[in-house]
Amino acid sequence: MARYLFIAVVLAINGISANEETMKSITSSFLKVLDQCKHELNLGDHVLSDLYHFWKEETGLAHRDTGCAIVCMSKKLELLDASGKLHHGNAQEFAVKNGAAEDVASKLVALVHGCEQQHEAIEDECLRALDVAKCFRASLHDLDWAPKMEVAVAEVLTEI
Repeated sequence: MARYLFIAVVLAINGISANEETMKSITSSFLKVLDQCKHELNLGDHVLSDLYHFWKEETGLAHRDTGCAIVCMSKKLELLDASGKLHHGNAQEFAVKNGAAEDVASKLVALVHGCEQQHEAIEDECLRALDVAKCFRASLHDLDWAPKMEVAVAEVLTEI
Protein backbone atom coordinates (compact mmCIF):
# COMPACT_ATOMS: atom_id res chain seq x y z
CA MET A 1 0.00 0.00 0.00
CA ALA A 2 2.75 2.47 0.94
CA ARG A 3 4.52 1.61 -2.29
CA TYR A 4 1.48 2.60 -4.37
CA LEU A 5 1.07 5.82 -2.39
CA PHE A 6 4.73 6.68 -3.08
CA ILE A 7 4.24 6.05 -6.81
CA ALA A 8 1.11 8.22 -6.82
CA VAL A 9 2.96 11.05 -5.05
CA VAL A 10 5.89 10.83 -7.52
CA LEU A 11 3.48 10.90 -10.47
CA ALA A 12 1.64 13.88 -8.99
CA ILE A 13 4.89 15.77 -8.44
CA ASN A 14 6.05 14.97 -11.97
CA GLY A 15 2.69 16.16 -13.31
CA ILE A 16 2.99 19.47 -11.48
CA SER A 17 6.56 19.90 -12.63
CA ALA A 18 5.61 19.07 -16.21
CA ASN A 19 2.76 21.58 -16.15
CA GLU A 20 5.04 24.26 -14.71
CA GLU A 21 7.55 23.55 -17.49
CA THR A 22 4.74 23.67 -20.05
CA MET A 23 3.62 27.06 -18.72
CA LYS A 24 7.21 28.27 -18.81
CA SER A 25 7.45 27.27 -22.49
CA ILE A 26 4.07 28.81 -23.37
CA THR A 27 4.97 32.06 -21.60
CA SER A 28 8.35 32.26 -23.32
CA SER A 29 6.77 31.70 -26.75
CA PHE A 30 4.06 34.26 -25.99
CA LEU A 31 6.63 36.89 -24.99
CA LYS A 32 8.68 36.45 -28.17
CA VAL A 33 6.34 38.82 -30.03
CA LEU A 34 6.54 41.42 -27.26
CA ASP A 35 9.24 43.43 -29.04
CA GLN A 36 6.97 43.99 -32.05
CA CYS A 37 4.12 45.12 -29.80
CA LYS A 38 6.43 47.28 -27.72
CA HIS A 39 7.40 49.25 -30.80
CA GLU A 40 3.94 49.33 -32.40
CA LEU A 41 2.25 50.58 -29.23
CA ASN A 42 5.20 52.64 -27.93
CA LEU A 43 5.06 50.80 -24.61
CA GLY A 44 7.04 51.98 -21.61
CA ASP A 45 9.24 50.05 -19.22
CA HIS A 46 6.36 49.66 -16.74
CA VAL A 47 4.86 47.09 -19.14
CA LEU A 48 8.11 45.12 -19.21
CA SER A 49 8.16 45.21 -15.41
CA ASP A 50 4.56 43.97 -15.22
CA LEU A 51 5.31 41.12 -17.61
CA TYR A 52 8.54 40.23 -15.83
CA HIS A 53 6.63 39.87 -12.56
CA PHE A 54 3.48 38.43 -14.15
CA TRP A 55 3.46 35.09 -12.33
CA LYS A 56 3.98 36.64 -8.89
CA GLU A 57 0.58 36.72 -7.20
CA GLU A 58 1.44 39.82 -5.21
CA THR A 59 2.03 41.85 -8.39
CA GLY A 60 -0.91 44.13 -9.06
CA LEU A 61 -0.88 44.29 -12.87
CA ALA A 62 -2.52 47.70 -12.82
CA HIS A 63 -1.26 49.29 -16.04
CA ARG A 64 -3.74 49.47 -18.90
CA ASP A 65 -0.78 49.35 -21.31
CA THR A 66 0.04 45.86 -20.05
CA GLY A 67 -3.43 44.75 -21.13
CA CYS A 68 -2.87 46.39 -24.52
CA ALA A 69 0.42 44.48 -24.85
CA ILE A 70 -1.37 41.21 -24.01
CA VAL A 71 -4.01 41.93 -26.67
CA CYS A 72 -1.34 42.80 -29.24
CA MET A 73 0.71 39.65 -28.52
CA SER A 74 -2.43 37.50 -28.60
CA LYS A 75 -3.41 38.93 -31.98
CA LYS A 76 0.07 38.40 -33.41
CA LEU A 77 -0.03 34.77 -32.28
CA GLU A 78 -3.57 34.41 -33.71
CA LEU A 79 -4.98 33.46 -30.32
CA LEU A 80 -7.97 35.80 -30.67
CA ASP A 81 -10.88 35.54 -33.06
CA ALA A 82 -12.33 38.45 -35.06
CA SER A 83 -14.44 39.56 -32.08
CA GLY A 84 -11.38 39.74 -29.82
CA LYS A 85 -12.21 36.60 -27.82
CA LEU A 86 -10.03 33.57 -27.37
CA HIS A 87 -9.87 31.40 -30.49
CA HIS A 88 -10.19 28.01 -28.81
CA GLY A 89 -8.68 25.96 -31.64
CA ASN A 90 -5.66 28.21 -32.14
CA ALA A 91 -5.10 28.52 -28.39
CA GLN A 92 -5.26 24.75 -27.97
CA GLU A 93 -2.82 24.28 -30.85
CA PHE A 94 -0.46 26.93 -29.42
CA ALA A 95 -0.43 25.19 -26.03
CA VAL A 96 0.21 21.76 -27.57
CA LYS A 97 3.01 23.14 -29.80
CA ASN A 98 4.62 24.45 -26.62
CA GLY A 99 4.60 21.13 -24.82
CA ALA A 100 1.14 20.83 -23.27
CA ALA A 101 -0.58 17.48 -23.32
CA GLU A 102 -4.03 17.62 -24.96
CA ASP A 103 -5.82 17.49 -21.60
CA VAL A 104 -3.63 20.24 -20.15
CA ALA A 105 -4.15 22.39 -23.26
CA SER A 106 -7.92 21.88 -22.97
CA LYS A 107 -7.81 22.87 -19.31
CA LEU A 108 -5.83 26.04 -20.11
CA VAL A 109 -8.30 27.04 -22.83
CA ALA A 110 -11.22 26.38 -20.46
CA LEU A 111 -9.57 28.53 -17.77
CA VAL A 112 -9.05 31.47 -20.13
CA HIS A 113 -12.58 31.07 -21.48
CA GLY A 114 -14.00 31.11 -17.95
CA CYS A 115 -11.99 34.23 -17.14
CA GLU A 116 -13.23 35.89 -20.34
CA GLN A 117 -16.82 35.20 -19.36
CA GLN A 118 -16.28 36.73 -15.91
CA HIS A 119 -14.97 39.97 -17.42
CA GLU A 120 -16.91 40.26 -20.69
CA ALA A 121 -18.81 43.34 -19.44
CA ILE A 122 -15.61 45.43 -19.52
CA GLU A 123 -15.77 47.38 -22.77
CA ASP A 124 -12.14 48.53 -22.95
CA GLU A 125 -10.29 45.60 -24.55
CA CYS A 126 -7.01 46.45 -22.79
CA LEU A 127 -8.56 46.59 -19.32
CA ARG A 128 -10.57 43.45 -20.07
CA ALA A 129 -7.39 41.62 -21.15
CA LEU A 130 -5.67 42.75 -17.96
CA ASP A 131 -8.48 41.37 -15.78
CA VAL A 132 -8.60 38.13 -17.78
CA ALA A 133 -4.83 37.78 -17.33
CA LYS A 134 -5.13 38.31 -13.55
CA CYS A 135 -7.92 35.74 -13.37
CA PHE A 136 -5.92 33.23 -15.43
CA ARG A 137 -2.84 33.77 -13.24
CA ALA A 138 -4.90 33.17 -10.09
CA SER A 139 -6.39 30.00 -11.59
CA LEU A 140 -2.95 28.61 -12.42
CA HIS A 141 -1.68 29.39 -8.93
CA ASP A 142 -4.71 27.55 -7.53
CA LEU A 143 -3.72 24.52 -9.62
CA ASP A 144 -0.03 24.90 -8.69
CA TRP A 145 0.78 25.21 -12.39
CA ALA A 146 2.23 28.71 -12.31
CA PRO A 147 5.88 28.58 -13.32
CA LYS A 148 8.79 30.07 -11.47
CA MET A 149 9.32 32.49 -14.29
CA GLU A 150 11.92 35.08 -13.32
CA VAL A 151 14.78 33.35 -15.14
CA ALA A 152 12.84 32.43 -18.31
CA VAL A 153 11.18 35.83 -18.60
CA ALA A 154 14.47 37.61 -17.94
CA GLU A 155 16.04 35.63 -20.80
CA VAL A 156 13.27 36.64 -23.20
CA LEU A 157 13.22 40.28 -22.08
CA THR A 158 16.98 40.67 -22.45
CA GLU A 159 16.60 39.70 -26.11
CA ILE A 160 14.31 42.71 -26.63
